[in-house]
Amino acid sequence: MHRILFFILAFGLTFGFAQNPSPAPAQSVPVIIKNATIHTGTGQVIEKGTLVFENGKITYVGVEDKNIANAKVIDATGKHVYPGFIAPNNYIGLNEIEMVRSTLDYSEVGDINPNVRSLIAYNTDSKIIPAIRVNGVLLSQCTPQGGIVSGSSSLVQLDAWNWQDAAYKTDEGIHMNYPEFAPYGATADEIKRYQDYDKKQLELIEKLMSDAYSYSLETTHTATNAKLESMKGLFNKSKTLYLHVDYIKGIIHAIQYFKKYPVNIVLVGAADCYQALDLIKENKISIILNNTHRLPNRSQEAIDMPYKTAALLQKAGIKYCLCTNGGWQVRNLPFMAGTTVGYGITKEEALQSITKNTAEILGIDKTTGTLELGKDANLFISNGDALDMQGNVLVFAFIQGREISLDNSQKQLNKKYAEKYGVKGE
Repeated sequence: MHRILFFILAFGLTFGFAQNPSPAPAQSVPVIIKNATIHTGTGQVIEKGTLVFENGKITYVGVEDKNIANAKVIDATGKHVYPGFIAPNNYIGLNEIEMVRSTLDYSEVGDINPNVRSLIAYNTDSKIIPAIRVNGVLLSQCTPQGGIVSGSSSLVQLDAWNWQDAAYKTDEGIHMNYPEFAPYGATADEIKRYQDYDKKQLELIEKLMSDAYSYSLETTHTATNAKLESMKGLFNKSKTLYLHVDYIKGIIHAIQYFKKYPVNIVLVGAADCYQALDLIKENKISIILNNTHRLPNRSQEAIDMPYKTAALLQKAGIKYCLCTNGGWQVRNLPFMAGTTVGYGITKEEALQSITKNTAEILGIDKTTGTLELGKDANLFISNGDALDMQGNVLVFAFIQGREISLDNSQKQLNKKYAEKYGVKGE
């Protein structure tokens, strides 16, 4: 009974205060943004620039003063224009209230679930979504969790009526939690437990990969195997294999192991990647670096190692992007990128780590990630530096040219109680 009451109360609080803004209609008139500082995401910054988009596509980026009949003109003097941030490896829309199990839908029962599609569980009415996009995150990789093979992820845009409308690139990769092996400092008993567990994991992975590869080579099948069918795209590289692994032993083992299969792998998490830069670069592997706002994994590591790992990857010429695993924490993604600026990364390189690089790693760079001619108008206007907490104040945001609402329940509550107590609210 207590659980039932808690569930009812939690949902009453969540849905009673405010409703999510309705998704925006399709772009109906051209939009001209002028006099802005435009950060294209390619490394170029255009001062007093002009950006034009029509029918959801960017048609001009430069310094010319454009005049188009019936266009909506936004004077962005003193403001900054950025490509929409892209958040990989998270479960926005798959969770709602952390303490209520029935609102968590990011993992399935069992260890081997390559056929699980996270997209069909994506909830476009999640209260977390408006709180994320108000900081400039406009696209997300809807990612399954748990088990050895968690399932398949999809890219979604964060302003939609349903998961079908939200889908930006479907089933683009399969996620595998690779054995970590005994971490530094483990006791003899812990090492033995790790060895036993890792051996069983590797046996399951080997059987799955061997069966899936053989299945992919067959032109006809006597019976369809849903799990193996879902993995066929790995071997023609239409899908990416995302390997979630943090510790150096697991990273090295994973890179060596998957050389025998024609698959495109991306390391996710990869906290210890700085210890294997040459190996990673030699094998042309990309990194989705998780959570720069954390403590180091080991007591003997430099306290700022998580902050400067991005600079080490940048200097080594390894393609990487940033993520923060979870749900509501994703709102801090731009500030994690901003932190790397203080540790050897330029501001435009930091921007690329949550836009251009992410789009390239996730395979959507032909349509988004930078402000270039012909790409989707996924962008926003900020009062200041969007990688800084004080400057990240959005005044306009667009997804595929549609002007989306920047309202959310936090803003509504702020307004409500500001009026009650007679204080000035935003």
